[in-house]
Amino acid sequence: MIRLRQILGLAAVASSIGVTASFADSVFSPERQIFTLTDGVYVIRHKDPFPGWVHGNTTVIVGERQVLVVDSCQTLSAAQEDIQQIRKWTNKPVGFLLNTHWHRDHNGGNKAYLDAFPAIAIVAHSETRAMADRTSPNLRADMLKQAKDLQTQLRKRLESGKGPDGNPLTDQKKAEVSERFAEATALIEQAENFIYQPPTLQVDDELTIDLGKRVVRVLHLGRGNTGGDIVAFLPQENILVSGDLVVHPVPYAFDGYPSEWIKTLDRVLQLEPQTIVPGHGEILHDTSYVKLLAQMMRLIVSQVDAKVRANSEISLADLQKSLDLKAFREQICGGDKNACGFFDYSIADKFVELAYHEAKAR
Repeated sequence: MIRLRQILGLAAVASSIGVTASFADSVFSPERQIFTLTDGVYVIRHKDPFPGWVHGNTTVIVGERQVLVVDSCQTLSAAQEDIQQIRKWTNKPVGFLLNTHWHRDHNGGNKAYLDAFPAIAIVAHSETRAMADRTSPNLRADMLKQAKDLQTQLRKRLESGKGPDGNPLTDQKKAEVSERFAEATALIEQAENFIYQPPTLQVDDELTIDLGKRVVRVLHLGRGNTGGDIVAFLPQENILVSGDLVVHPVPYAFDGYPSEWIKTLDRVLQLEPQTIVPGHGEILHDTSYVKLLAQMMRLIVSQVDAKVRANSEISLADLQKSLDLKAFREQICGGDKNACGFFDYSIADKFVELAYHEAKAR
């Protein structure tokens, strides 16, 4: 999962920038969408439950004999809806479920798939299994706290008729708050019934899966967003499913290994995919965005390294103030205030912090 402190950070950003249902391709997805990449390859982009909770994209790959799914999103209910959709596409069993990394918005629905397809192999890197096991004891309590805290906040807004800024809620805002209150209430039940299902098949380097006239290469290209990132590559179709190594339009940089992330993105580019399904956000039809991410990360890391070498006592706050990321901010955000607000949190704050601690440890 995205850990508690990160979820609260996302929620704070959402509140400060005023996320609404009109929010396009940025931190949160306002509606469930289905895309066909080619015959038998589909992408489900989920409606995120509410600000602070997100679902990863789910990719469904249908072969002649069986099906492979990449990432099971955040909640059992969303995963169950996906399974119903898969059964409309094919009567073939889901033989493999890949967890691209350990954050729960990509594996929270594992139990739904195991219940529906008991012979399924849930595939992940060994580090992903280790991290998921390590964090699982606190999952239910964290989920309940997050959902109940939000429910309390929303109840107060409905009772007072005022938003967090103290201004009266419009009729539209009241409807939005009511909808989110209902979603929070439903998620409390989800959290109370949550069952952690770990991966059952571990891969450290590469695994080639033949689904029947459709081959999927499961690759660990290196550490990046987490220590156990894996991607799914369809060589015949030139489609890459990246997990959170790539998130559009603003990377999720809450964890990770900045210097290694750059090298891993370079290896993504070496595969020369024509289509990239990011961990979150819209489908990409060339590699220009990945090149931009690698360029931005490389510049940040090099600047941070240089400043730490020049002054080993420089504080994180002073270093963050000294970096000029305006050009990348404009390229990535495109003037969208929502995306820019998240860029400031995820990149200018969190990614720079990761690079700073990495440089200090050298």
